[in-house]
Amino acid sequence: MNVSKDLVENIALLKKKFKSDQSLLFREFSIGGTNNVECLAVFIDGMVDVARINTEIISPLLELKKEDTEDIYLPAVLKDKIASAQVEKTADFTKLINYLLNGYTTIFIDGYEDALAINTQSINRRRISEPVSEKVVRGPRDGFNESLPNNITLIRARIKSENLKFHFREIGRETKTKVCLCYMENIADDGIVKEVEKRLDAIDIDGILDSGYIQELISDEGYSPFRTIGHTERPDVVAGKLLEGRIAILCDESPFALTLPFLFLEYFSANENYYNHFYYATFNRMLSLIGFILSTSVPAIYTALITFHQEMLPTPLILSISAARQGMPLPTIAEIILILFVFEVLREASIRIPEVVGQTISIVGALIIGEAAVEAKLISAPIVIIGALSGITSYLVPKMEQAGIIVRLVILLASAFLGLYGYAFCGIVLFIYLTSMRSFGVPYMLFDSSLSAEDQKDVIFRAPWWAMNKRPRLLASKNIVRKKS
Repeated sequence: MNVSKDLVENIALLKKKFKSDQSLLFREFSIGGTNNVECLAVFIDGMVDVARINTEIISPLLELKKEDTEDIYLPAVLKDKIASAQVEKTADFTKLINYLLNGYTTIFIDGYEDALAINTQSINRRRISEPVSEKVVRGPRDGFNESLPNNITLIRARIKSENLKFHFREIGRETKTKVCLCYMENIADDGIVKEVEKRLDAIDIDGILDSGYIQELISDEGYSPFRTIGHTERPDVVAGKLLEGRIAILCDESPFALTLPFLFLEYFSANENYYNHFYYATFNRMLSLIGFILSTSVPAIYTALITFHQEMLPTPLILSISAARQGMPLPTIAEIILILFVFEVLREASIRIPEVVGQTISIVGALIIGEAAVEAKLISAPIVIIGALSGITSYLVPKMEQAGIIVRLVILLASAFLGLYGYAFCGIVLFIYLTSMRSFGVPYMLFDSSLSAEDQKDVIFRAPWWAMNKRPRLLASKNIVRKKS
């Protein structure tokens, strides 16, 4: 649909499109002195800077004289007179409506089909601050916010290269959310880039309100508890992954950037590992791996030993556990599920309630409930220790919080029915399942199963920067040389 030459028709069409919407404002004015050319400024209240409209658009146009408006093509004259960096000329009415919905001011000129769209956006944003979910001791303190231009700037500030590319598209029939695909042209694999673009273009949904929508819609393993697409609030993390050949997806109105491919190794790798000494970074990674094993295995192994393999425990220990379980109404498996459930309730409650009381409730609640449950003979004291150990070690791998809950429960149930055989069976099945997964064509366990010495320099052991000369081959097929030796 094209813009009409009749100003009255354009006003009627706009009122029809925005029926019952009182936020759409009209400002009619005349330019050219005695030449008296009628113009119309349209904008949405609350999304524009009214002061900019007055100083950059209305005032310069009102100063036009008769000789200025006698040009054959008036829209071009007005475009040159408007004091704004972003002025677009179009005759497409649908595009103009889209501009309006993005905080632009549109100018219609009586007698001309072409209209002007001027960027006058003024949307209050949360200031750039340290991400709450990814705080660090050493490293940059800035994080993404809900503004896509701000987030792009934070990445460009770190990678000042002409090879850094940003491709934009709109997703969502109703929300028309702006989404940005970001990658290093000289490093990223072309096949992965094309596959990501294909999946993004295939999305047909009414709205995108956060990057989490996109994460689910383009993921390889839709039913898997393990992520094949990462997310982060930190621009330094995104910059580091781009330099390894990965791709980032930024979503307007979302502070979380998506990074892909996402591999199993990345669960145990924090951005601080690359800023601290490699000895300490290696220790932290090993600690995270041990935390994952303990959080998923401790309840299962305890249940298996108490239920099926008591002979494997030292006699004093089994006598102590037996004494603690005297008079307990519930079996071991029920006790563990109950204590883990209570722990998850307390954890979720501490997140959802106001921060000033969250920590108090989580600590006091755990102490009071745990002590009261033991005193009331609902659960035994060893179970409280097992539940606390499993819950606390899960915080060593915060990225795997959701997947860890499911894995822990499955292994626990298998161990309750089959003992250590069930535990071993689940471990084998889990490893086979992880090795079968793919993230945009890249093996999920790429580095864990690789025999290449170069690939092992940044897995559990983080080699010093002077020794990591190459990037991951399957991620950066174009340019694997990170540092010249």
